[in-house]
Amino acid sequence: MNEAISIGEPWMWGAFIGFVLVMLALDLFVFGGRKAHKVGVKEAALWSLAWFSLALLFNAGLWWHLNGTLGPEIADRKALEFLTGYLIEKSLSVDNVFVFLLIFSAFHVPPEFQRRVLIYGVLGAIVLRAVMILAGAWVVREFAWVLYIFGAFLVITGLRMLVMAEKEPDLEKNPVLRFARKHLRITDGHHGEKFSVMQNGVRYFTPLFLVLILIETSDVVFAVDSIPAIFAITTDPFIVFTSNIFAIMGLRALYFLLADVADRFHLLKYGLAMVLTFIGAKMLIAPWYHVPVQASLAIVFVLIASSVVASLIATRNGHESKGNVT
Repeated sequence: MNEAISIGEPWMWGAFIGFVLVMLALDLFVFGGRKAHKVGVKEAALWSLAWFSLALLFNAGLWWHLNGTLGPEIADRKALEFLTGYLIEKSLSVDNVFVFLLIFSAFHVPPEFQRRVLIYGVLGAIVLRAVMILAGAWVVREFAWVLYIFGAFLVITGLRMLVMAEKEPDLEKNPVLRFARKHLRITDGHHGEKFSVMQNGVRYFTPLFLVLILIETSDVVFAVDSIPAIFAITTDPFIVFTSNIFAIMGLRALYFLLADVADRFHLLKYGLAMVLTFIGAKMLIAPWYHVPVQASLAIVFVLIASSVVASLIATRNGHESKGNVT
C-alpha cells in the first residue's frame, strides 16, 4: 500500500471545518433552506455546478499551498489524490440518490418537503463521516493489514451489487423502520415539514421523521462502502475527509438534479458496482502491483461514463420501441 504523508495542519482542519459550517449556515438561513419549496432542475444544476467549482477551487488552493511548502512532487500527488477521491465519492453518492427516491416515493413525500429532510440528512452524514474517517485513518495507521480486509469487502460488495442491481430493497422489512413504528407514536399523515406534533397533549412523530431516520441509516450503509474505497487512493486523513465532505455537501443538489430523470440512468448501478470491484481488487493486489492514481482516476471515469452512455442509449431505444408499437 502506498505511504501517505499527512498534510493536514491544524489550521487547515480548522479553516475547512469553518468553511463547511459557514456554507451550511448560508444554506439554512440565507438561501432558503428553511423555506419549503420545490427545488427545480435549474436551481439544482446551479448548486451542483457551484459545489463542483468549489471542490476544484479548493484543490487548486491546496496544490498552490503544498507547492510552496512541500514542493511540486507532493503538491501534484496530493491534488491528484483529492481529485480521484472526490470523483469516486461523487460517483458512489449517486447510489444514495436512487435510495432517496425510493424512500420519498414509498412515503409519498411532496417535493417541497424533501429539501428539509435532506438538509438534516447532510448534517448527520457529515458528523458520521467525520467520525468514521478519523477512526478508519487511525485503524489503517496502526494496523496496515486492515486495508486488505477493506479490499476484500469492496470486491464482495461490488459483486453483490452487480447481482442485486435490478432488485429494489423492501422498506417494510427494514429493521430500523419496524423498530421505530413499534416504539414511536406516528401520525397518520404528513404535517408539512414538521418531524413531530402535539396531539391531545401527547407528542407524535410524523412520517417525515421516519423518512429522516431511513435517510440517516442509509448513509451509514453507504459510508461503509465509500470510505474504504477512498483509502485505496490515499490514507491521508485530510484528503479523505475533504473529498468526502465536498461530495456529501453536493449530494442534495445532485438528488434534485437527477430526481426526475433517474430512470434514464438505471445502468449506472452496474458502473458503480464495477468501480467498487476495481477499487477492492486494486487494494488486494497492492503487494505485487501498485496501480497509479492517474490510472485509477482514468478507470473510474471510464466505468462511470460508459454506464451513463449505455443507460442513455438503452432508455432512448426503449422509448423509441415503445413509440413504434402499434
